[in-house]
Amino acid sequence: MILEDYKLIVTIVNKGKADKVVDISHQAGAEGGTILYGRGAAFRLLLGISIEPEKEIVLTLIAKDKAQTVLNAIEKGLDLNEPHKGIAFVVSLDQVVGIIEGF
Repeated sequence: MILEDYKLIVTIVNKGKADKVVDISHQAGAEGGTILYGRGAAFRLLLGISIEPEKEIVLTLIAKDKAQTVLNAIEKGLDLNEPHKGIAFVVSLDQVVGIIEGF
């Protein structure tokens, strides 16, 4: 079955914050999330040593009608409007397979 009423919230945060993203998302109505690990391309110099910050990426597949509520909760719960806290954005999906509704 192909479903069309979903969006994907992508949240990129510093290492150690992904579980908080999942918890906040769940409290706002999401059923779960997938955590990926990455490394930022930007780096800083500290005492002459380059540091590439480790990142965690949370993918949250969410019903279209819940997406704004969950995004707002992530924004507020992680202070994403403050510098260096992370970023979250929503991707529209044309088709989704593999979800069993009402299971």
